[in-house]
Amino acid sequence: MTRNLLLNTDSYKLGVFAQYPKGTRAVSAFVTTRGNSFRPEVMFFGLQMFLKQYLSAPITRADIDEAEEIAAAHGQPFDRTGWEHILKTHGGMLPLRIEALPEGTAVRRGVPFMQVVNTDPLVPWLTSYMETALLRAVWYPSTVATTAWRLRLAIQPFLDRTTDDPVALQPSRISDYGCRSTSSVEQAAIGGAAHLVHFQSSDSLPAILQARRFYNTSMPAYSIPAAEHGTIIAWGQPHETEAYSNMIDHFASFGAYSVVSDSFDLHNAVAEIWGKKLQTKVRAAGGVLVVRPDSGDPIDTPVQVVAQLAYAFGTRLNGKGFKVIDGNVRVLQADGVSIQDIQMILGRLEGMGFSAENISFGMGSGLLHKINRDTMSFTMRTSAVQDAEGQWRPLVRRPANPQEKPPMAGRVAAIADGYDIVTVPMEELGGRPNLLQTVWQNGELLVESSLEEIRARATAASLPR
Repeated sequence: MTRNLLLNTDSYKLGVFAQYPKGTRAVSAFVTTRGNSFRPEVMFFGLQMFLKQYLSAPITRADIDEAEEIAAAHGQPFDRTGWEHILKTHGGMLPLRIEALPEGTAVRRGVPFMQVVNTDPLVPWLTSYMETALLRAVWYPSTVATTAWRLRLAIQPFLDRTTDDPVALQPSRISDYGCRSTSSVEQAAIGGAAHLVHFQSSDSLPAILQARRFYNTSMPAYSIPAAEHGTIIAWGQPHETEAYSNMIDHFASFGAYSVVSDSFDLHNAVAEIWGKKLQTKVRAAGGVLVVRPDSGDPIDTPVQVVAQLAYAFGTRLNGKGFKVIDGNVRVLQADGVSIQDIQMILGRLEGMGFSAENISFGMGSGLLHKINRDTMSFTMRTSAVQDAEGQWRPLVRRPANPQEKPPMAGRVAAIADGYDIVTVPMEELGGRPNLLQTVWQNGELLVESSLEEIRARATAASLPR
């Protein structure tokens, strides 16, 4: 079903072909977020994945046959004539023009990210038919990219104040550990790719493959060898030291290695095993030991572990006067932390004189799964129809509340207004550049961005204004 584009929609969409006024030639719609904001707070990402994966292949007669059979049994009408026309006239490629902002662009709520219109006057219903798939294609990765952007903005002040090289450290501060937290491998891949707009640390192989396939990048993220509870517990508590020593032997040569240390007694592991029994070996091995507390209070525990490791291994002062743990020892907290938790952890460490360099974080469901379409209020609105004379007529729903501002209507454009992007009616664009570029038309990808280009735009959006 997912490969039959005709069935990648809501059931009621099967009947929209018979619902427009006679003579309608085209339907235009745009994707935006409801509401208004005084500053950019939503980041656009993900359309290119959908265009390349789902719209690059033509529909087939087998697709039409299957959809007609399903529609009849399901109690819905079906426009076989329209789909046959698309097959014969356009070779099965959808006659659509899709305009979009560059991916990695940050905008205020209410600014359109994307505008869609049919290019064949015989199938004006196609715009609405594709609403379900197109909206889903962008709301999820854009919401994850926005979540990751908020994490980046929350962490950046601590890096700026307490580290010597915040630019180099920032990409490794948040790791994607959500591959198992999603409902499908596709969600893990799409959401994980969105995380990679802002960070370069991930344990999600589907996300890495997604970014390589759709965003022209060779290796978008990095990881390090890591222990899990099962491999540590397998040694038994009497041999916990040997379990950790084994990790040093096998993985210090990789440059860094992560060891979950709460399988039996976290504070004994940190103070006695890492801090005393294995301290000399950790130093001699040369790789970066990343101690993972995992359990306990998500705020107090990692702060305590940083302090214990600092006591055991000693510290040095960086150029900004903050303490950095000696012996290439660091901490990773990845047990259910939120943006607020991360800020509290970094705030407490800063108050104790510790650099944010000492700790990084991992996120799973909080990054990829605890969101929905209403998190940012994504919607796709039909805003204009073209009549038989070729005239565009704006469409707008009357608000239920007379005090409510009516939604935008008509064909729209997006223009730069200083640091921000604002919407104007298409007829008022004049000679100003329209940031809603035509990225897709009649089966052809016209604009393609690499992950590096998208990251550059996202970085520009993250700079202080």
